[in-house]
Amino acid sequence: MNKQLACLFFLILCACETAPNPNPEVRYYGALKNMMHKGDISASVDLSTLKDLEHLYGLGAVKGLKGEVLIWDSQYLIAQKKNNQLQLSNQSDHKATLFVCSQVAEWSEHVIPQEVKTYQELEDFLGEFVHSQGLSNEHPFPFLLEGRFTRADWHVIDWADGDMEHSHEKHITSGLHSRLSDERAAVLGFYSTSHQGIFTHHSSKMHLHIRSLEGDFAAHLDDLILGDGVVLKLPDLGVGNEGLGMSITE
Repeated sequence: MNKQLACLFFLILCACETAPNPNPEVRYYGALKNMMHKGDISASVDLSTLKDLEHLYGLGAVKGLKGEVLIWDSQYLIAQKKNNQLQLSNQSDHKATLFVCSQVAEWSEHVIPQEVKTYQELEDFLGEFVHSQGLSNEHPFPFLLEGRFTRADWHVIDWADGDMEHSHEKHITSGLHSRLSDERAAVLGFYSTSHQGIFTHHSSKMHLHIRSLEGDFAAHLDDLILGDGVVLKLPDLGVGNEGLGMSITE
């Protein structure tokens, strides 16, 4: 009997380990831990190799930590500090030190409960809610937010050449940084329980970038307080997302 139970347990374990991932494929290039511990801010991907991918959503940091990358439905928004002001470029001819991306053609919409307000509350809510939509919180997935933000703290990194001492605080304060208050905006995020130190910070399961609805502002999002009625968008499985492969020309 013990042997039969052992065999059953082994089969269940194997089934769990080989369970298919229902989430859209998420790819990443570079790793935060390489920046923090090794000072490696070299290019990990040429963003121009992605320009022909449809419905691409991605975020990260420009090579050398000289700006922020946001790709929204294949539209490039490269935010950099120029003459002490925020400058946006729609050009794809940039390289990224860190980048995470996915392709999503259709999204399902859900109003976030009013009691979910803070960064941590949003992270906790996502981890529980995705199961109801057929997604897995054991695999990374992209999501969108749209609505009014009571507060949104942001930065656009502009790393000093030759500086090898990295910290989360210095990444926030090295370039432009400020706060939006009571404004409507949109956010792209990636959630993962297993990529801390890769594309999320070691203390978080999320990496977020924010943009204006008009597309004339984009930045890394450090902290937030959600207003009422913010809409969460999750990949709509099986609706327009079939066959979207991350076929990338190196």
